[in-house]
This record gives sequence, structure tokens and C-alpha cells, in this order.
Amino acid sequence: MLLTTDAAIVESPGAPFSIQSVQLDNLRPHEVLVDIKAAGLCHTDLSVAGGGLPFPLPGVLGHEGAGVVADVGTAVTRVRPGDKVVLSFTSCGSCGNCRDGHPAYCDTWLPANLIGGARSDGTSPISRGGEPVGGHFFGQSSFARQSVVDERSIVKVESDLPFEHLSPLACGVQTGAGAVWNAIQPRPGSSLAVFGVGAVGLSAIMAAALSPAATIIAVDMVPARLDLARELGATHTIDASQTQDVPAEIHRITGGGANAAIEATGHTKVLEQAVFSTAARGEIVAVGAPAFGATAAVDVNFMMPGRRIQGITLGDSEIERLIPAIIALMEAGRFPLDKLVSTYKLEDINLAVEDMKSGQSIKPVLVL
Repeated sequence: MLLTTDAAIVESPGAPFSIQSVQLDNLRPHEVLVDIKAAGLCHTDLSVAGGGLPFPLPGVLGHEGAGVVADVGTAVTRVRPGDKVVLSFTSCGSCGNCRDGHPAYCDTWLPANLIGGARSDGTSPISRGGEPVGGHFFGQSSFARQSVVDERSIVKVESDLPFEHLSPLACGVQTGAGAVWNAIQPRPGSSLAVFGVGAVGLSAIMAAALSPAATIIAVDMVPARLDLARELGATHTIDASQTQDVPAEIHRITGGGANAAIEATGHTKVLEQAVFSTAARGEIVAVGAPAFGATAAVDVNFMMPGRRIQGITLGDSEIERLIPAIIALMEAGRFPLDKLVSTYKLEDINLAVEDMKSGQSIKPVLVL
């Protein structure tokens, strides 16, 4: 007998979320049933709901879940009922990148996480009135009171931190932190510019503050976010709405350009600014997610002095290693993620969306 639960459904591109009853399929051998306690709202959810990314709608989104295991499939070994878990992205576990410790670059990443809306066999774990709806988003579709989750999306945690502070680790936080720790790996005395200080950018700043980087520059258009960035470790802030030439200002602050820059807005014009903000041999890491097909104009000659642009997915993280590491830092008071979080009820998801779009909320989290 199928399990019935409440979920936030998007009917069509641009439509608001609506809370409806859905049915969850019986567990496959490597699937886990999770009672969702909190689910973070991310810009990727908004991009899919708005039609910017090709996901089958109607569907259930949500990819920053946290909760308690209710049941497990017959082949599950990572967790058991009663375990506290964070839900992140899924991967195959057998391709070259998975075996090499880079599951965010899994051969199946796009269809299994972002655009497929179904398991690998084409079935969705979610239906409504007998008809399948888009599900399996990042192997979880956690905008629901219960979710059928891929085992490889799950990280078991042993922490007394509240679920609303754990769920953002699944995507936004590990994306920003991983960009610093896994990709840039700042050297002593180096400089870093972070373009866009929402949840991803602020996570990058907190990670950089725990690194040997000496100069950490936050760039945004919202003064309150820049104030928070300075509180969390930025040494300098730039209000892009008041600064005519942001790259020139970064060159002035650093004495020749930043050693690295992170673009966390998803806007290609901002990526261009990030490129021109760097010094020779500078590294530019793009973590924002623009619509498919978006391009940025870069002067090739400017790139010749050793500058590099790297795209990165989910911080190039191995979730069972990075997420527990961030939790330990949070518990020690060294990674104050709670300063980013605002909580909402599931039925208030559209208010959370509006607050996120307006900048009133940095990291909205649905508490179930």
C-alpha cells in the first residue's frame, strides 16, 4: 500500500507552490524513507520552478533535506530507522569520478539530480491520483513531510544541532565552503573576492576565514548582507550598486588583483567582473547556476597570464567527509551558519520564496 503525505508541488513553470497530498512508492532496495524535519530553499529550486532549468513539472522539488530515517530498503547499509540524517545529492558510486572521490561530477549527475525527475529506470517515486509527477530531485524531493531518498544522497549525523541548521549543509553551504577548501585552497597571505553574499557566498567567506587567506573581499548590492559578511570574516566589502568599477576597486585593495575570485550570483556579467578582478595566475571559480546556454564574454588575451576559470558543482564535495566536518566546526562555534537561517512552515513556502527573492531572507528553511 502506497504511503500518502503532503508535499509542495509546482504545477508548471512560473506557478507558485501548492501543498497537496501525494503518494510515495514502495522502497527499492537502495532507498530510504525519511521523515523530513527541515528543508532549505535554494536558488536552484527557484530556477527549476521558474522554468529556467528543464525538470518535468508538475513536480516536487527540495534538495536540502534533513530528518529522521523511518524505514530502509533491503540493501541499505548506511543508515537504519531512527538515525538523524542530512540529504544531499545522489551519484552512481561506480563511475570514474565517483571512485576517485568526486561524486559531484558523476556520469549520471544531471539526470539523477537536476533534470530527470525520475529514478534511473524512468519511474518516479511520487504520484498524485495515480499519475506520476516529477520527483527524485537530487535523489530526495524533500519539500514534503516524508520522502523516498536514494541511499547515496544520505549522510548520517550524530549532532544535537537543530534540523534547520543542518539542512542547508546539503547544497548551498557545502558549495561555498567546498569552493574555498577543495578548489581554491588559499595560500598563506592570499586574497579572495566573493561576488554575491547570499548563503553560498557567505559560506565561502566563513570557510575563507578559517583558511590562511589574509584578504577576503565581499561584493554585493545589499548593505545588510555586506555587514554580515564583515561579521563572518570579510576584511573588505564593496557595494556594487555604489561602485562604478568593481574590478578596479579590487585591484586597488589587493595591489594588483585578487589571487582568486568566486562568482556566486549566477549572472554572467558578474562572472566577467570576477575574471577581470584577478591577478596574473588568478583562479576564478564559478558556482552560480545561470540558465542553460548562458555565456560570458572573456578577453582571451587577459587570460594568457595564467588565469583559470573553473566551474564547480556542490563544492566538488564528498558528502560523507565534508558535511560532518562542517558540523564539527558549527558545534565548536567556528562556522556560525545559524546567522543565515530564517525558518518558515511548509505551508508558507511561497512567502519564503518571496523573502528570498527580495533579499529579506538569506537562507529560508522550511520546518516541518
